[in-house]
Amino acid sequence: MVREHVLLLSALFACTPSPVALSPLGVDGRAPVSSEVPPETPPEAPPEPPEVEVAPPELLVEGLFPDGIAAACEPFTTRCAIEATYKDDNASLQLALALYDEFGDVAGVEEAYTMQGGFRGEIQIVPELPVGGERHHLEWVLGAQRDLADFLGKIEEQAAGELSYRHAPITWRFFRSVGRTTPSAYASGSKIAYNLSGSLNRSAGRVRELVFHEAFHLNDGDRDGWSQRVLGEAVEGVVARCGTDVDCLAPYAPGTTKVVGGTYYAFQQDNGIVANEYAAELAVRYLREQQAALAGRPPRHAFKCGPAPNAENWSAFVEEFFAGVDLIPACPDG
Repeated sequence: MVREHVLLLSALFACTPSPVALSPLGVDGRAPVSSEVPPETPPEAPPEPPEVEVAPPELLVEGLFPDGIAAACEPFTTRCAIEATYKDDNASLQLALALYDEFGDVAGVEEAYTMQGGFRGEIQIVPELPVGGERHHLEWVLGAQRDLADFLGKIEEQAAGELSYRHAPITWRFFRSVGRTTPSAYASGSKIAYNLSGSLNRSAGRVRELVFHEAFHLNDGDRDGWSQRVLGEAVEGVVARCGTDVDCLAPYAPGTTKVVGGTYYAFQQDNGIVANEYAAELAVRYLREQQAALAGRPPRHAFKCGPAPNAENWSAFVEEFFAGVDLIPACPDG
């Protein structure tokens, strides 16, 4: 609002009084009044219009929010879209807003399509929000992001500079696989798609590891497929030596997850580039071992102390993604 202040003086003060010696308070004990009319106060500039949030391009991809949500928010803001999406479940809404406010994460839905799932075959994917009886998945995701932020902060305290391992902001696309429990999740670009019926999504701890696993894929993509470029030859060498023999692969496997009717997930063939999943499982192993060390319980069997090429792969991974920070003691000689 523009305000103008004009001082109107009485003609009484238009005449100049006879010169007298004035005290600081004037002749009558009051502060002297100037006979000059002060200039008008310049008008205040009109207030700036409120900023309208512009959603990142990936948030405007068709299908992230249920039908009609974008049209309900004019002008469009991410917060409005989240509020409209979860308006019928206040508890889920508060979780979704916490994800957004704390990490910039947006909890939407995946698009419906038929996935060509490699060794899994064709899988029907349908969008589904984590509300009502599925709200615990949203709780687990939020808890995972908080835990990982705390964990990465502690690792960064040991590093010489900032870590470059990204776990937020994420565009979460929740879905259900029809009649199936796989895949539990998958990641690309800045999104993680999360399966409400995923076989691994059964507890807060498993979801924390799942999120770290999928976040690795985002970081790997940021580095133009670091895992294949740096670890590919060594991983392919292990597969050439052991094939799908679980006993042979066991000393080289970073994780314990196995494919039903197959082998270790880290070495499962016909699942894309093997080194990608090996390295993502290596990330989960790093999380487990470093958390144990931070709690004062370092593992008795550290991955790096296994057979070659474990130590070389571990060292390259830790240096690339965690500034060389490894809280596990050196391996005993021999």
